[in-house]
Amino acid sequence: MRQRFVLDTTAITDAGMRVKEGFENLCDCANEILNLIALARLNLEISCYIPYPSVYGELVSFLRRNNCSEEVFVKLDTWLVKKTPNRYEVKIPAVILYEYILAVRQKINRGRRLAEEYIWESSAITTNFSGGSEALEVEIGNLISKFRDKYRTAMRQGLLDSAPDLDVLLLAKELDAAVVSSDAGIRRWSEKLGLRYVEASKFPRMLKEYLILTKPSLKVTEKFVEEESLENEKEKTTQQDES
Repeated sequence: MRQRFVLDTTAITDAGMRVKEGFENLCDCANEILNLIALARLNLEISCYIPYPSVYGELVSFLRRNNCSEEVFVKLDTWLVKKTPNRYEVKIPAVILYEYILAVRQKINRGRRLAEEYIWESSAITTNFSGGSEALEVEIGNLISKFRDKYRTAMRQGLLDSAPDLDVLLLAKELDAAVVSSDAGIRRWSEKLGLRYVEASKFPRMLKEYLILTKPSLKVTEKFVEEESLENEKEKTTQQDES
């Protein structure tokens, strides 16, 4: 059966993957992953989809902010299939909506309790503080910074909190495809929807293993792909099309 994967932004941008594979910057890592996806498509008929325009726009913006070369964007448009999920036809079981509402309610309650704790702490600081107003501003500023970090974790971790996240799941459900991401919320709700899930940090190595076993003649190196291998495969495909 032909394999399909739906990529979240983190499938290309995951920082842990860059560290694991030894890439110095995001652009080099993105370029090599796209080379690997290209070889998998040419040789194994593996298709990698990206929800359009939501996740695609998010990924392009991220790569542009990191000053990636135009070559990366050309490969992005060539080897990733841009598709908008059919939001009117994809059916989601009612129990999923029920569980999601419960999860949101729990997050709201957790956020409220966290806010109350910090209000009390702020009150204690201002009551007992003996320094000047500038020192007090610094103290309260540090407290607010801690609150923001904890509040973000409490409210967003394990929850679908954006339209692009939902588009990834809907498109995977529509295509009966695997989800590639490092987002905890996407992973959790992929499992609830019965979707296959691939951790972003493991995806390149998985494609590489497929290629090594099925196409041992390819030059797939520790850095995934040698440009010569990709160019040779493109030429073979062009010649086959022409004949």
